[in-house]
Amino acid sequence: MTALPTRKDEAWRYSDIDAVARLWPVPPAIIIDVPAGETRAEYLICNQGVSDFAITLAAGARMDFHVLNAGDAYGRIAIDVTLHDGAHFEFGAVQVGGGSANLEVVTTVRHIEPNATSNQVVRSVLGGSAVGSYLGKVAVARDAQKTDSVQSVKAMLLDRTATANAKPELEIYADDVKCAHGATVGELDKTALFYLAARGLPPAEARTLLLQAFVAEVFTGAAAQEELEAAALAALEKLS
Repeated sequence: MTALPTRKDEAWRYSDIDAVARLWPVPPAIIIDVPAGETRAEYLICNQGVSDFAITLAAGARMDFHVLNAGDAYGRIAIDVTLHDGAHFEFGAVQVGGGSANLEVVTTVRHIEPNATSNQVVRSVLGGSAVGSYLGKVAVARDAQKTDSVQSVKAMLLDRTATANAKPELEIYADDVKCAHGATVGELDKTALFYLAARGLPPAEARTLLLQAFVAEVFTGAAAQEELEAAALAALEKLS
């Protein structure tokens, strides 16, 4: 049996280890192999627990993976992706948590051959004393020239007691690459809330509307887009 992780393990540094212990041992990683030239789309709605994926994209393959990590307990989604020549990985995640939730998205994207691309968009909305974390590593091997990789991470804190952790990381050994990442943490725009209230929208509805706009781009074009958006809206309304 694999040993229970601790906060000394980088991938678990923000985890609720007591919650992890109650779930341990966790199920083995779900293995997904996408053959050369093929396209696959997956989605996941997680309320609690640990979900682990190991994904390999063969030459010219593409995978779109969209997830909603929401709830008031412990929820962790970990994804390890390996990209071969010309493959593309598209990842979108929304985290919505209140109360004492501890939510995590942990990704490792390995570019091991040339011309592969990856794009990750993560948005978190956190209230109460919730903790939302994103740890995302992009590793570019020496032979993975012409890699193009982007990470965009934003978090919205509804209460000063909520916490957002963002750790995008680049490990690059090739010299002809385009890799970018950005992470921001903010609060709802009070001017926008005032504007909506002045037009008769109740405060709770105004807040939900702004939060919907904040996460809207993540699920655009996703498999089961309507289901993901409906589940995200329900989670957001619980925070209002």
